[in-house]
Amino acid sequence: MKTITIAIAAALFGLSAQASIAHDYKLGALEIGHPYARATPPNAPVSGGYLTIRNTGDEADRLIGGEAGFADRVEIHEMSMENDVMKMRELSDGVEIPAGGEVVLKPGGYHIMFIGLDSRMAEGESRTATLTFEKAGSIEVDFSVENINKIKDRMKNDGHGDMDHGDMGHDSMKHGD
Repeated sequence: MKTITIAIAAALFGLSAQASIAHDYKLGALEIGHPYARATPPNAPVSGGYLTIRNTGDEADRLIGGEAGFADRVEIHEMSMENDVMKMRELSDGVEIPAGGEVVLKPGGYHIMFIGLDSRMAEGESRTATLTFEKAGSIEVDFSVENINKIKDRMKNDGHGDMDHGDMGHDSMKHGD
């Protein structure tokens, strides 16, 4: 009996630990899964934010921007290859989340840029930002700050490949005002 009690307690502890790591949000038909941001070195002016957005509704919506107290601006960006050169650009119209579909914001693809950081984003902390959608409105979400190695491991485990964008020069990139 004691073994069963210990097993049940361990299982419940595991579930509660997993739930605290998974942090998901719901806004109307939109489900936002595990927001996380990249840890930064001291004095870095930008960081990337990543998450998955599922649209369980019958009509498309669009992530169009946001706000964060720790950054001057929040923009939606896309990374793409053009003539063997990786390019990043702001998506002024945001990114569409199709009805019944999902969009994964991840390194090397669509992502959120936190521009003009007020301080270093340290691994293990959490930063709150507000995401704004064209139809569903706005929602506050907490971004877990993770180091690049944890992000790479997540991408490998999620089947997103082994992408290394650590030397892309985000720290020295000039973003238009």
